[in-house]
Amino acid sequence: MKEPEWIPVQVVLAAHEMLIAEFGGQPGVRDRGLLESALARPQNQFLHQQTDLVELAVLYVSGIIRNHPFFDGNKRTGFMMGYDFLFQNGQVLEAPEAETARAVLDLADKTITETEFAAWLRQYCKSL
Repeated sequence: MKEPEWIPVQVVLAAHEMLIAEFGGQPGVRDRGLLESALARPQNQFLHQQTDLVELAVLYVSGIIRNHPFFDGNKRTGFMMGYDFLFQNGQVLEAPEAETARAVLDLADKTITETEFAAWLRQYCKSL
């Protein structure tokens, strides 16, 4: 697999700001180091292990959710970054909204693992 297009921190910050403006919540970064750590995880995985785009997208989602770098909107931002990562790398996610919300909440509270979330995501991911 060729190296994917990664998501820069500025894009994540802008997306978070937009999501907070649209859906509400407390704006702002709680810990920039935790945000940068979450964004580095997919890149490290790509460099050191056999992986695919879905697994890398899951690392964006779970990294932002679990590192909790923002005061609010971590689940929304995490999911959006996984979605955007897939899209900018030639994949589209077509999943029912309610099912998506449930899967993200289940990942956040560790009801499902990253592997299970990846399996769920694969069902709805298609090449552009």
